[in-house]
Amino acid sequence: MPTTPSRSSQIGLNALNFCVAAVQTGFGPFVSVWLTRQGWSQTDIGLALGIGTGVALLGQLPAGVIVDAAHHKRGLTAVALAVLAASALLLAVPAVKGVVFAAEILHALASCLIVPAIASITLGLCGHAAFSQRLGVNARYSGLGNAAGAATMGAMAWFLSERMVFGLAALLVMPSLIALFAIRHTDRLPSEGEHPALLPPRERPHRPWQIFGEPALHLFAVCVVLFQLANAAMLPLALNGLAQRTGSAGPVVSASIMLASLIVALLSPWFGRLAQRWGRRPLLLLGFAALPARALLFATEPGALGLITIQTLDGISGTVFGLMLPLIAADLTRRTGFLNLAMGSLGLAAGAGAMISTIAAGWITDRFGPEVAFLGLAAIGAAGLVLIAGWMPETRPETGPKPGPDTGHGLAFPPPSLPDAART
Repeated sequence: MPTTPSRSSQIGLNALNFCVAAVQTGFGPFVSVWLTRQGWSQTDIGLALGIGTGVALLGQLPAGVIVDAAHHKRGLTAVALAVLAASALLLAVPAVKGVVFAAEILHALASCLIVPAIASITLGLCGHAAFSQRLGVNARYSGLGNAAGAATMGAMAWFLSERMVFGLAALLVMPSLIALFAIRHTDRLPSEGEHPALLPPRERPHRPWQIFGEPALHLFAVCVVLFQLANAAMLPLALNGLAQRTGSAGPVVSASIMLASLIVALLSPWFGRLAQRWGRRPLLLLGFAALPARALLFATEPGALGLITIQTLDGISGTVFGLMLPLIAADLTRRTGFLNLAMGSLGLAAGAGAMISTIAAGWITDRFGPEVAFLGLAAIGAAGLVLIAGWMPETRPETGPKPGPDTGHGLAFPPPSLPDAART
């Protein structure tokens, strides 16, 4: 039987998620503000951020392969955290183009490794049966870390300088490492009868490319693309419209980020439990239903308070998406064991969808106006909802953590079931 992780490991995992989220906050809008203050043109800033985005996309699949092949996930995570600190320190020095480009590349590569590595460490501690609940707890501490990081770094940028933000991000890597090594490697669950991702790489009976024989993985990847196509451009478009109408949207940016992070922190553990009790499809339907509703509300050109209120829907859809991506990846690799390659594939789909979303929405806004752009985003979100309702199978294992019978694509999908409350 699986052993319960020690209290030290549970606290360490909580702290690791909190600190890593706080560190990553320093690489958000603060980079653009800092480079603008250094006299960079918007073209150069866009190039720097575009380099980071491109490397992050290209690094998804190789990072998944590396994490799957690494038997010592903690050591790999420590190296990635050190690279993250180095990238923050590079941003803190005078903004020379080559240095900033290098910082963006290092940050993208480190992030590609950290996300799947933490997911693997989590699966090793709790097992597949409790994975959804533990992912919810992880997301809670990540949300709290995002909110705390945004508030602290925002205050630091206001009262001191934007440069100090990157110094703080580098310093926060130290408590991240302490938290990482508080997770005891002896708390790993026995491999027999558990998810094959917990097996040493050489003992897995399948090859990495065999994950692409799972039809549901391709279907879910299309859902991920549609989610990001609808979601990524929505808030920037709304904020741009608000800035044009009122002349300022700065405080709304911080408020929107903090609100969404707090909603994620509040809902994630509950959604994690529901995903195990009800299944994955009901929550996917809820998360996708929030997308067209949010886009249609944004099309009404709300004021600052209305925009912040509408962002509660982003917290709901973001919570669902953040939980479902690693959870469904784990469900769909219960035969092959290559969890992180599956996560990398889905991360690539998400990144591609987000990139196309911002470019296409900007073009539509320039040509036809923001209302048409929001209606287009709503239609894409509705298409994803229809795809899930009509074709996405339920991937939750029927019983416990053991794989179901092999039906040719690695899972015995049970028919969609009603929530327990609906049965009564």
